[in-house]
Amino acid sequence: MNKRGSIIAFVGFGIVFVSLIVAISAVPSDVPQSDALLISSLFKEMFDDVSESFQIMPGNLVYTSYSTYISNVPLLWGIQIIDYQNGDELSITVSNLFGDSYGYYVQSDSVLFERIFVPQSDTLNFEIENIGSREIDFIIMFTEDPENSDAFSNTDSPMFDMVVPLMVSGFLLILGIIIILIGIIIIIIDLKNNFKNKRNY
Repeated sequence: MNKRGSIIAFVGFGIVFVSLIVAISAVPSDVPQSDALLISSLFKEMFDDVSESFQIMPGNLVYTSYSTYISNVPLLWGIQIIDYQNGDELSITVSNLFGDSYGYYVQSDSVLFERIFVPQSDTLNFEIENIGSREIDFIIMFTEDPENSDAFSNTDSPMFDMVVPLMVSGFLLILGIIIILIGIIIIIIDLKNNFKNKRNY
């Protein structure tokens, strides 16, 4: 029986295994165990400011603010619900000191990221309400002018060192899966041809 399909599939599994090794090696080893799932810990240089953990009961509100210092640049902000469970939900209303609205957002996943264009230096107020059914702990993160952040432009930054291997890992994973599928298809074709040959014999 032709073994080419099995060999191709085996190579595919090898590539998938290598992609997992690359992904594991990309995660910083100095991340504290308790913070292992926090985006702010994995991407330390990505954010200009990371809040302490807020705790909010169902129906309650939390207020926080962030002052921008550069005009005509976007502000990237994000909220991560710690120990997220299905049904957790936050509503976020963003406005400035004069009451001008910068948007209303509803977060129903573990992480939410949004970009706000700030025409001039301003202080943005975030009104966060727990509209879920259980107590929620969360952190909020800010990056002003993310396109020009050192985390993205500096090729020696820890974040850059982590993102590139993860991209390579993702590419290898997809390639490995494709090769596995090709190997399986070839195995099926060879089995079918082998069965036909036996019948003809």
